[in-house]
Amino acid sequence: MSEPRIEGPTPEVERPEGGAALPGASKGYGRLPTAPVPVDRTVEGPDAEQFAGAWEPTAQSEHGPADDAKLAPWALLAAIVALATSMFVGWGIPVAVVAVIAGIMSLRRPIESRAMATWALVLGLCATLFSSGWLIWATMQFEKLG
Repeated sequence: MSEPRIEGPTPEVERPEGGAALPGASKGYGRLPTAPVPVDRTVEGPDAEQFAGAWEPTAQSEHGPADDAKLAPWALLAAIVALATSMFVGWGIPVAVVAVIAGIMSLRRPIESRAMATWALVLGLCATLFSSGWLIWATMQFEKLG
């Protein structure tokens, strides 16, 4: 087999002057849009001395800003509401499932109260059990009617 042969452009093709233009570079950009941007911490103007060293970043963990939102109290509140609802009707099961999920999530976080998260998980599981019992009972009642 012979190697492919690449021919040069025909004489009708005009060669542009200078280098090839960058896409979207109608204003003469000198670098690609994804090239690194130099970052300088300079303040220009009359207030340059005022802002010099005035702001320093706060110490953060290596994983970003600290999350101080507490989930365990909300999980416990949802579990209590779901348990109270499940004593009378079975339609509290969505709130019970949310309480169980939030209880599991709060147990996995180191900043949460483990006792509160455990209570939320236990009460949420009880509410799920009671609600599903109500729904099973209601299903059996409908089968007797029909």
